Amino acid sequence: MHQLAKLIKTYLLLLLSFLLVACAQPMSIPVQTKLPAAESLVWPTPPQPPRIRFINSIASPADLGIKSSLRKWLSQLLSGQQEDVRLVRPAGVVMQQEIIYVADPGAQSLWILNARSKEFKRIRNAGKVALVSPVAVAIGSSKQIFVADSYLARIFVYDDEGKHLATIGQGVLHRPAGLAFDAATNQLYVADSAAHRIWIYSGEDKSFGVIGRRGTGKGEFNFPTHVAVDANGILYVTDALGFRIQMFSRDGQFLNVFGHHGNASGDLAAPKGVAVDSEGHIYVVDALFDKIQIFDTTGQLLLSFGERGIATGQFWLPGGLFIDSNDHIYVADAYNQRIQIFKYLSGRK
Repeated sequence: MHQLAKLIKTYLLLLLSFLLVACAQPMSIPVQTKLPAAESLVWPTPPQPPRIRFINSIASPADLGIKSSLRKWLSQLLSGQQEDVRLVRPAGVVMQQEIIYVADPGAQSLWILNARSKEFKRIRNAGKVALVSPVAVAIGSSKQIFVADSYLARIFVYDDEGKHLATIGQGVLHRPAGLAFDAATNQLYVADSAAHRIWIYSGEDKSFGVIGRRGTGKGEFNFPTHVAVDANGILYVTDALGFRIQMFSRDGQFLNVFGHHGNASGDLAAPKGVAVDSEGHIYVVDALFDKIQIFDTTGQLLLSFGERGIATGQFWLPGGLFIDSNDHIYVADAYNQRIQIFKYLSGRK
């Protein structure tokens, strides 16, 4: 009787395979329901002039119109190992030329979502090493992609297709948490949270320089977590348990600092991602407030957007932040399992 049941199951699977091939239509992998469009969602609210607009939410490749091929879907069906292709706990995000790269420690993966070619890849390994906690991603020169694995204490280098090229930082890094690349100098900045310092990796001579040490003074850190570089080469560092943002020149000289601990608007409670738009406004993710606060270079609060929740424009423990050259703002909304995209609307005439 057991053998008969197995034969019937095999026959039905083969019949289903034939019907699917005969239809010759690609099928998308089932994904969670996409959040409704919210083109009218802006900050601040009317009648004030809008400065931030919600654009899109990405929880899976399907949200970018990317579908799985029939062959891949059928192979997974017959093997009984269908892959869940949804973001699990995105921590870092960058974008270049319509390709979104997401570091997802929940999925132990680097996602490559190509909106232009309508293809995606999920990278789980660096050569023979399995990713454990990929928390940050940065785009380098020559189409290099850097991924920081906080658990393995290494940075893996890939090409833009996801092929592993090199590994750096082994034996130097303690717990890398944030990455930023300065194309003008070919330097990679690494926020090493456990070492309380910023490493400067030079691709030219493959050496590491260093900024800071543990402390509360200017140029000192208490668990730095995220970094960003603006168009002028200024380095911004989230000094997480110092509850402040520090700024440095390309050669590591301290420039400025702002922020303090508190629970009022403009305070910092759990600062995470940091980024700068084309007009020099500084954006800081606060995971405790579940919002993004926008400051000028003196630390004056200009605007904030977002709130705690699961709806469009709301956040649940957001982390990484990236702003592209067109002022699109990408937020790794970790526990809502998605990347939310906004746009800065310039007030210039």
